[in-house]
Amino acid sequence: MYNSDDEHGTGHVSVSEARESFADLVNRVAYRQERIFIARRGKPVAAIVPMADVEALERFEDEVDLRMAREALTNPENAVTYSLDEVEAERSRTR
Repeated sequence: MYNSDDEHGTGHVSVSEARESFADLVNRVAYRQERIFIARRGKPVAAIVPMADVEALERFEDEVDLRMAREALTNPENAVTYSLDEVEAERSRTR
């Protein structure tokens, strides 16, 4: 999945190299499914990745969020109740 055509190691390019060859890097990611790491002073600071990777990460985050929300809802310590007066007062403040 990684291409070692660059001098910084597999799939790594400097910020200046990325700026100069951005279209080529995007094509490498889009058509060859490579992951490109952008480095500043030798440290990775960003990445260009295939959309499939982003979509998988977002699905994972959604699953984690859903699990945490379900746990919070089932925990009685998280139960919050509001009186009708409190709800109406908040509603009138936001109008």
